[in-house]
Amino acid sequence: VQLQASGGGLVQAGGSLRLACAASGHTFSNYALGWFRQAPGKEREFVASITRSGDRTYYADSVKGRFTISRDNVKNTVHLQMNSLKSEDTGIYYCAAREYQWAGATIAEYGYWGQGTQVTVSS
Repeated sequence: VQLQASGGGLVQAGGSLRLACAASGHTFSNYALGWFRQAPGKEREFVASITRSGDRTYYADSVKGRFTISRDNVKNTVHLQMNSLKSEDTGIYYCAAREYQWAGATIAEYGYWGQGTQVTVSS
């Protein structure tokens, strides 16, 4: 499956952004999906994930209550709605897919990655 992330940009602290990841090449509904991010000088970290069926979602503690992951198995897209953004949310955001029902929270669990989209939150 090929993944293409979009929607990043520059936003002030407290603002919102909605990221999208479009998938192509394989049956989208076969894949659990996740979002990860990487800040400058730091390792890539888990942000959120959603099961293949979309019935369960998981979040890093740092984004709980502010971010929402969702998927549309008809349009083959996954979204990450980010509200109340903070400067520490700055980084490159990557979408990832794994051909499994359950969503993972580690990089090693995902075999397919998009190219990333830059999110910059100014304070």
